[in-house]
Amino acid sequence: MKVLIIEDEKPAARRLQRMLNALNIEVHTMLHSVEESLNWFQNNEHPDLIFLDIQLSDGLSFEIFEEIPVKSAIIFTTAYDEYALKAFKLNSIDYLLKPIDEDELEIAVEKYKDQQPEKTDIQVNIDEIRKLLINPLDRKYKKRFSIKIGQHIKIIHTDNIECLYSENKATYIHTNENRNYLIDHSLEHWFEQLDPESFFRVNRTYIVHINAIKDIISYTNSRLKLVLHSYSDNEIIVSRERVKDFKNWIE
Repeated sequence: MKVLIIEDEKPAARRLQRMLNALNIEVHTMLHSVEESLNWFQNNEHPDLIFLDIQLSDGLSFEIFEEIPVKSAIIFTTAYDEYALKAFKLNSIDYLLKPIDEDELEIAVEKYKDQQPEKTDIQVNIDEIRKLLINPLDRKYKKRFSIKIGQHIKIIHTDNIECLYSENKATYIHTNENRNYLIDHSLEHWFEQLDPESFFRVNRTYIVHINAIKDIISYTNSRLKLVLHSYSDNEIIVSRERVKDFKNWIE
């Protein structure tokens, strides 16, 4: 049995590896980020079973399945409360709440061995899962950004943002005044804090504001191209997997 661990906390990954070794299960590989996992899946035979943490350092692990047709059974390792577990509708065998209990791990592994699920491509709606992972009673969306510019602090209200984007491992805000500002943290970090009624993540690089869209153009491979009012540095393409959700969002 070929087993893979995807977990951004290395001590937790090593602990899980030791627990699996105690069950006479050898861990083939340990990965720690979405980017690292994408590179690995592109160049290696997919495993039989993945122990998958949900929140990785550079995004939700579900994003892996948007880019790569993964064909593996999954046991989730998560700190999320049970209200969110309805989101895990992939070809999952089980879930383990952290800190992982040895007996529960053994039960999950035996469940996998008993079922031996047939390998099929994982289909997943990232945006829907992201919504489910947030308790509706706890949602408080970001209204403004404070950005240090020299000796000054500039306040940018979210209504004045055309898009957020990542470039060269940095994250930027582009405003209605056609200005770009470097901000801390990843695109994934900010997307979870923005109002989904106003902002949509069209691909792994861009988040756009509904009021910033000037034109929507049919593009190759069933994708869409967005033209914003001021941003023009690069093309903004709605990825094929997100086109349906995007169309629902703009209605």
